[in-house]
Amino acid sequence: MMKKSKFTYLFLSLVMGIGAAVLADNWIQQRISPDPTAELEYEPVIVADMDIHFGHKIELNQLRVMEWPKTTSLPGGVIQKMEDVQGRIANQTILKGEMILASRIVEQGSGSTLAAVISPTKRAITLRVNDVVGVAGFLLPGNRVDVLASRKINQRVSTKTLLEDLKVLAVDQTASPEKDKPIVVRAVTIEADPKQAEKLFKATEEGRIQLVLRNPTDRGQRIASVLPAPAPAPVPKPPKRVRKQDPFSSVTVIRGTHVDVSRTRF
Repeated sequence: MMKKSKFTYLFLSLVMGIGAAVLADNWIQQRISPDPTAELEYEPVIVADMDIHFGHKIELNQLRVMEWPKTTSLPGGVIQKMEDVQGRIANQTILKGEMILASRIVEQGSGSTLAAVISPTKRAITLRVNDVVGVAGFLLPGNRVDVLASRKINQRVSTKTLLEDLKVLAVDQTASPEKDKPIVVRAVTIEADPKQAEKLFKATEEGRIQLVLRNPTDRGQRIASVLPAPAPAPVPKPPKRVRKQDPFSSVTVIRGTHVDVSRTRF
């Protein structure tokens, strides 16, 4: 009889444990799973309905509205109104289906579309190039370059790195960075600040320039390391010793064979 009651208690404990586990699992699932009968709330998100290329003006027919669940967080800077996108300029290529982010569009204002993609405080300056200066046609929009300047001084050619890490905005009339085939061009437009633009213009007037293509991952400026070291400061010469002037003067008087020297003060 004692043995039978032990099995009864063990069976009841097992049943109660299984029941508690099932209840706990149902409670957790209700907390982490949305109610399928509950109505989800959505918010509008503007996405590209076709590929929008760099430097192109954005039109309404290139956009569409997508409903995004409010329970899912959106990336920062997402545009949610059509009027905030229409007429802006794409500062990089936006692919079909991508959300329109504020960081990928700029306001056109007035003038050409290229002017809209120039960074604030920067300027665009165009340099005349040939197949050598233009890195044999491998220079394309979006590349970054160094500028070498050379000129003749006393029949000797002097060359130095004038500027580093400048962005190429356009080659000839092409500003799209999607092209990857080399093209020989006659002009390259570079982004520079006003001081750098002055140096570039001065260098083209004084001599010749050469563009040097950089690896896109190499963004450090190291002009100090490539320029010749400054000449050492001249060693000051020791001051000349000034002989102290004798306050007396000598007067020599010759009388026949007799010589008489007398000293008098000034």
